[in-house]
Formats: sequence, C-alpha cells, structure tokens
Amino acid sequence: MMKLSFVAFLLCALLLISSSSTMAYPSSSSEDGGGVCGEKCKNRCSKAGMLDRCMKYCGICCEQCKCVPSGTYGNKHECPCYKDLKNSKGKPKCP
Repeated sequence: MMKLSFVAFLLCALLLISSSSTMAYPSSSSEDGGGVCGEKCKNRCSKAGMLDRCMKYCGICCEQCKCVPSGTYGNKHECPCYKDLKNSKGKPKCP
C-alpha cells in the first residue's frame, strides 16, 4: 500500500511539473519576433509606419509587463502596466 501511494505521488508531481513547463511565458527574444511577445508584438505593430521601432518598444514593454493589448492600436486598458510606462520625456513608451 505504501508503494502504491508513493507511485501515485510521483505521478502527480510529474504531471504538475510537466504542465507548468508548457505554460506560455514571454520570450527574451521578443525583439526578433520570437516567443509570445514576438507574436503579440507582430500583431500590435502590423500597421506601424516604423515597424522596427514599434517592435523594439513593444518587446521591451511586453517583457516588463508580461502582456500586450489586443489589436493594432488602443485597448491599453487591457494591460495597465503597458499603458503606464513612459519614456524619458513623459510620453507613452509602449506602442
């Protein structure tokens, strides 16, 4: 009986570990289009006039805030951290 409960415990632990390792977290390579941030920023910046700049700042903001608002413009209420980041001049940092 003791071995059975130990095996059950190990199986549960393995399931928890494997399920947590497959969760989507922002990738550190967001500026080059990789990971969760890269995909969200590609969508966010798809209509930007200066795509490189948009992707750069979106990636920085996504890494800090762990989110990117939906759509190509606006919707910043979906991600308050993203909305509140400012550049050195006090203007919004995130596209």
